[in-house]
Amino acid sequence: MTPANPVTLPLAQYQARHLRLEVTDKLATLTLNRPGRKNPLTFDSYDEIANIFRAAARDADVKAFVIAGAGGNFCSGGDVFEIIGPLVEMDTVGLLKFTRMTGEAVKAMRAAPQPIVAAVDGVCAGAGAILAMASDMRVGTAEARIAFLFNRVGLAGCDMGACAILPRIVGHGRASELLYTGRVLGGEEAERWGFVNKLATPASVLAEASALARELSEGPTFANAMTKRMLEMEWAMSVEQAIEAEAVAQALCMETEDFRRAYRAFAAKQKPVFEGN
Repeated sequence: MTPANPVTLPLAQYQARHLRLEVTDKLATLTLNRPGRKNPLTFDSYDEIANIFRAAARDADVKAFVIAGAGGNFCSGGDVFEIIGPLVEMDTVGLLKFTRMTGEAVKAMRAAPQPIVAAVDGVCAGAGAILAMASDMRVGTAEARIAFLFNRVGLAGCDMGACAILPRIVGHGRASELLYTGRVLGGEEAERWGFVNKLATPASVLAEASALARELSEGPTFANAMTKRMLEMEWAMSVEQAIEAEAVAQALCMETEDFRRAYRAFAAKQKPVFEGN
């Protein structure tokens, strides 16, 4: 694994090496860009994804993310020849280093304050399904084929946080089915199960995911980040603890200028224009 390109700030000036990153106004679009092989991940692209989302936590200009795949597929998972082959030859120390490294990508996505919307079309398998799962929302297509296929290659379903996050999205029983069997979840079924928030056509899925992310980017930045943080934290809390934590969080949001802007706009019968402070 070669060292990742150091992520510079602002992200709009960063030149990604192993995927494509574009920043337009407040919206960053991260594209897995190996379409000839259905956008598989490599050691380097895992590392770069983690570094980009870590940097996003320090970039006040980026308010939301879209993550997508090029060429009609989202991501086919870890590259069979560039990742799976070398893993077979590693010892336990090397394997644990790898599995911890892949988990860093999910941890960075969940820790980034910006909402992340995945545009899911075509193949979305293995680690690709994990990246979609780790996003905050997903716009899919009927043609999407989502598969947490780890058990099909002799591995456990507990990969990169799947056993913690997937049940929160689709429920314990459905998550168990997907992780034990590795079967394909089609796009329409994924919408019924709640894994996909809405369906679009293959031609419009990226545009609709971007529109949703852009709508979020126009919202109250501090409050959106607080919502993401509390959604993450409250799974480990009792109801009483969650209510108290939300009281503190909401009081902090009430100190923002965006809260005051919303009040003034409401009083003037106008739509608030949030500025992120």
